[in-house]
Amino acid sequence: MATGTNIKTYFEGQWHQGDLMIMKAADHGSWLGTTVFDGARLFNGLSPDLDKHCARVNRSAKALMITPTVSTEEMVAIIREGLKSYPAESAVYIRPMYWALAGDELGIVPRPDATGFAVSLEEIPMAPPEASTTLTRTRFRRPVLEDNVVNAKAGCLYPNNARMLTEARAKGFGNALVADAMGNVAETATANVFMVKDGEVFTPIPNGTFLAGITRERHMINMKADGIKVHEGVFTFEDFHEADEVFLSGNMMKVTPVRAFDDTTYEIGANANPITRRVREMYWDWAESGG
Repeated sequence: MATGTNIKTYFEGQWHQGDLMIMKAADHGSWLGTTVFDGARLFNGLSPDLDKHCARVNRSAKALMITPTVSTEEMVAIIREGLKSYPAESAVYIRPMYWALAGDELGIVPRPDATGFAVSLEEIPMAPPEASTTLTRTRFRRPVLEDNVVNAKAGCLYPNNARMLTEARAKGFGNALVADAMGNVAETATANVFMVKDGEVFTPIPNGTFLAGITRERHMINMKADGIKVHEGVFTFEDFHEADEVFLSGNMMKVTPVRAFDDTTYEIGANANPITRRVREMYWDWAESGG
């Protein structure tokens, strides 16, 4: 079942209305999970960093030994053509994707130049400014490169994220704050994470266990340009309990304030969490300026 509405699918050289069937039962991606995707956004007539998301899906394909077949420039043009069919006020989730069609003689290793490609567009509203979430710990951890393709935005990684979310929701929380293999904070089940202490911002340093997101990078650029000190480092769960503010960064909703981490609460609202509110404000200002 689709997440959004008003779905359009690009497949085999043309745009189609609706949620098109694109995979066959014997496709390598169907039975061995060799799928990658990326996610960009259209909102207020803007699609910020679309080229970066298209470039990353090609890198993700290579990480899974899938041969990318569409250049960044071609992909951007295809997506922009599809977005023209949506009303100007639409909020659209943009998902280019690849999957392997065939394998080697044993069926395991993807065959070079045997690649499926599609783009899915679906209307999904942006979160309202007042939206927030809560975090808890989970027993599940982020994998490392030696045992999984953490250098790609790969579909096969998401069952682990689903376990994290399911555990967090069963405990009454909205998301999970997740450890890396060493037990330090990596990210959440769905997004990168930042914390604020004494007016400075801290975020886990990319250590090969999670993707350092495109939106994460954009926030860091904006904050540094605004004079906010940003530090990448190794942080414990206790560091997050002691923080003044915590917020999530992801393409889907851009900035999400956190109001609680287990039994620790953070004040949010018009007269609180000033850095989080400033980060959101700067992102929208940057996007509306044309980047």
